[in-house]
Amino acid sequence: MDKNYKEYVDKISPKPTYIKNYILAFVVGGTICVIGQIINDAYMSFGLDKLKSAGATSMTLIFIGAFLTGIGVYDLIGKRAGAGSIIPITGFANSIVSPAMEYKREGYVMGVGANLFKVAGPVLVYGIGSSVLCGLIYYTIKFVI
Repeated sequence: MDKNYKEYVDKISPKPTYIKNYILAFVVGGTICVIGQIINDAYMSFGLDKLKSAGATSMTLIFIGAFLTGIGVYDLIGKRAGAGSIIPITGFANSIVSPAMEYKREGYVMGVGANLFKVAGPVLVYGIGSSVLCGLIYYTIKFVI
């Protein structure tokens, strides 16, 4: 019985289109990066040095990602692009704003505040923890050897 059911499910399940998904992720992710480079070049042409323009570009891309999430456009992009929209910094903005919008009805403290980092929190904890661990290993190796 289980074998027949598995065969039935395999037969009626839609087949994933891997090549199409790869191409869309590459094109959308690349487009976000090109937009970021254009913004960075614009900031540098206004007189910002390389470090300040990088920070301003990151802030601008985060704002754009949050804004597009707020008006519902970024989710439509994410449905088509997959990882191409998640991996750039705009995807981080989306992962922060989406839970905040979802729980806004529950109030700003118990809704937004409590659920703001529901998706991005574990990523931040892992990233910060990993960087501290790598820094300690580097520091130990550098000064012990």
